[in-house]
Amino acid sequence: MTPFSPNLGSPYPWLRELKSEERGLYLIHLLLTCANYVSLNNLENANLCLEQISQLASANGDTMQRISAYFNEALADRILKSWPGIHMALNSTKISSFSEEVIVKRYYFELCPFLKAAYLITNQAVTDAMEGEKMVHIIDLNSSEPAQWIALLHTLSSRQEGPPHLRITGIHQRREVLEQMACRLNEEAEKLDVPFQFNPIVSKLEDLDLEKIRVKTGEALAISSVFQLHSLLAFDEDIMQKKSPLQMSQKTLGELLEKDLKSSTKIDRFLSALWSLSPKLMVVAEQDSNHNGSTLMERLTEALYYYAALFDCLESSVPRTSMERITVEKMLFGEEIKNIIACEGVERKARHKKLEKWVRRLNKAGFGNVKFSYLALLQAKRLLENFGCDGYRIKEENGCVVICWQDRPLFQLSAWRFRR
Repeated sequence: MTPFSPNLGSPYPWLRELKSEERGLYLIHLLLTCANYVSLNNLENANLCLEQISQLASANGDTMQRISAYFNEALADRILKSWPGIHMALNSTKISSFSEEVIVKRYYFELCPFLKAAYLITNQAVTDAMEGEKMVHIIDLNSSEPAQWIALLHTLSSRQEGPPHLRITGIHQRREVLEQMACRLNEEAEKLDVPFQFNPIVSKLEDLDLEKIRVKTGEALAISSVFQLHSLLAFDEDIMQKKSPLQMSQKTLGELLEKDLKSSTKIDRFLSALWSLSPKLMVVAEQDSNHNGSTLMERLTEALYYYAALFDCLESSVPRTSMERITVEKMLFGEEIKNIIACEGVERKARHKKLEKWVRRLNKAGFGNVKFSYLALLQAKRLLENFGCDGYRIKEENGCVVICWQDRPLFQLSAWRFRR
C-alpha cells in the first residue's frame, strides 16, 4: 500500500502540477495511507507520507488543503508522543492564553451559526417548559457565553404574567469567565427589571460535585449542556481498561464501551446525579459524529469527512485570507482534530457520538424525551436561512434536531425531562 513515485527523495515537483480536484483526492489518499503506517508503527513510510502532504497542504488554501494541514499536524503529533521527552520539550513553552480562548470562541460564534442555533433552540425550549413558573433555576454546564442568557432575559421580561425569578448556576473551570458572565447578566437583568441571581461554580466538568448544587423548594429546574457531555466518555475507557483480561478477550473495547453501560462509569454517575435533581427540562447539544472509535483509522476516516464539512462551511462564506477564519480553524477545529487523532485515554476528550447513541444512554439514565416545539424549529430554520449562504439544513429526528451542512449531519440537539 504505497502512493509514492520512484523519486522518493526528491522534493516532489510533480505534486505542484496536480489540479485542485486531483490534489484533494490525493490528499485524502495520503492521509489514510499515513494513518495506516502510523497504526503499524511504520515510521519511515509515515514520515514520507507526512512530507508529501506538507508539499500539498496549506492552512491558507482550499478546503482540502486547509484540513489536510491540520490532520498532517495531528498525525505528526501522535508520532512524537511515542517519544515523550521530545514531545514534552517541544510543548514545554506553550502558553494557554485566556484572552486567546475568549477571542477564538467569539470568532466561532460570529462566523458559524451552530452555537447561535443551539442557544436559540435551547432558550425556546426553556421558555416553553417554564410557562407559568414563578421561580426558574438553570444549571449551565459550560457557562461562558452571556449572549444566550441575555436573549432569554429579554424573552422572560416580556412574559405576559411578568418575569419569573431567574437563578443561573454557571459552571466553568476559569473564575474570570464566570466573573464576566455574572457582570454582564446582572447588568442586563437590572436593565430589564428581571429578578436575577447568578451562582458561579469554578470546576472542571469531570470534577463537578452535583450534590453541592441545591434546588430550592418551588424552583423549576432546567439544565443546559452545550458540547460538554462527550468529554466524560474518556473515563469510560479508563474503567474498561481496568477490567480483567478474560472480560476484555470476550469483547472488543468498542463493544464494551457501547454495551457495558453500568453505573460505575463517570458519565453514567454524572447523568444519574442530574436525574436526581428532577429537572423539568434538560437540553443536550453535541457534535453529531462518531469520533470515539477504538482505532486510529476509524476515528481519522470519520473525522476527515466531518471536519471537511465544517471547513467547507467557512469556505462558502468567509474569505480565505480572513484572520478570524484562520484562527478558528487552527485554534478550535485544529485542536479538536489533534485531540481525536493524537491523544488516547483520558487525554482524548473529543469523543463525539451520534444522536442515537446519546438517546440510548439518556433513556437508560431515566430521562424521558421531550419534543421541541414547532416555534423552536421555525426560529432555527430562519436563523440558518438568513446566515448569508445556502447549505445549512435543519431536520427533525424523532423529536430531536440535527443541524447539517448540505446532507452532512454536524450537530444534534435533544430535550429531556425527569422520568420516574
